[in-house]
Amino acid sequence: MPELPEVESIAVSLRRGLRGLAISAIDLRRAALLRRGRPADLKPLVGRAITGVRRRGKHLIIEAGDRVLMFHLRMTGGFEWADPAAPDDRHTHLVLRFKEVRRELRFHDVRKFGFALCLPAAGVDSCPEIAVLGPEPLEIGLQEFQSRLKTRRGRLKSVLLDQTFVAGIGNIYADEMLFESRIRPLVSAARLSPARAARLWEAMRAVLSSAVAAGGSTVRNYRNADGEVGHFQENHKVYGRSGEACPACGAPIRHRMIGGRSSHFCSRCQI
Repeated sequence: MPELPEVESIAVSLRRGLRGLAISAIDLRRAALLRRGRPADLKPLVGRAITGVRRRGKHLIIEAGDRVLMFHLRMTGGFEWADPAAPDDRHTHLVLRFKEVRRELRFHDVRKFGFALCLPAAGVDSCPEIAVLGPEPLEIGLQEFQSRLKTRRGRLKSVLLDQTFVAGIGNIYADEMLFESRIRPLVSAARLSPARAARLWEAMRAVLSSAVAAGGSTVRNYRNADGEVGHFQENHKVYGRSGEACPACGAPIRHRMIGGRSSHFCSRCQI
């Protein structure tokens, strides 16, 4: 699933190509892509110019004046620019066309878990998908981060994946930031000392900032809207490296399911 760095990279690439373009047509190929509402709700977007593209958590928000088109990519959702004459397939679920350019923007999703919403711009922050989200991990201050941890009784790995705690972290970056902070994923979040919580906060910011700069991680088929792969997978120290040597101490990287999610860590370095 694309996480904060990948969705941010997609937002940046879409911002480059979309800003200022006026939508000339919307071709919704699969009505179930819309989580709520009807296909007719997309009609007010036609003729509007794209004014911005931004990210909130793992959600991608395309702004068109007083309306927005919001996407959650889930497991396999993504965007690509294409010539209208280029063949597409049954995994293309929505197509945006524009007045100023010949190429079109296609949203595709093999697994069909992603969704879209068309909303008034003024109602985005209050819609259920956004209203429940915690703070952005690159914006939350240390004191607030420590305070929020104290209210969480679960295992630290599960807490980091909880989008109501902070928004945008998934499996890859939770494993990497826990390794960088030398904290084991099974530790109770509420019992983390202030010093260790500060170490985790610093690691969270460092790992996510580096991943954003690298365009995210291409572990399977992720690409941004310009077709560019991410490169942060070259810096993964524990994620997906079960049985390999820890880069810090040489012990084998361990794998364990925590809260139904795959986790990778060093039992020697992380305590």
